[in-house]
Amino acid sequence: MGNTLNTAQAGTLESGDIMLIVAPASAAGITIELESIVFPQYGQAIMEVLQKTVEQHGLTGIYIKAIDRGALDCTIKARVLTALARAGAVLKEELL
Repeated sequence: MGNTLNTAQAGTLESGDIMLIVAPASAAGITIELESIVFPQYGQAIMEVLQKTVEQHGLTGIYIKAIDRGALDCTIKARVLTALARAGAVLKEELL
């Protein structure tokens, strides 16, 4: 990943939001654990937004715990970026 990642959190458990915890992973790649009230309908789409947002910034070795309460894609992306920035990840400015 190129830089040291700390554990960080973003978001809330309020309706229409998503709470994310990001931490360094022991294995390479991106590990995502998702709990969602709309998992049967949108679980795969939420996982794709989480994965794509992290991959766009070239980050690996990350564990993400997400607890979704019906957040829209734009909210999910914003929470991921906030958590990553708080964790010390270097994000690509042209994608912000």
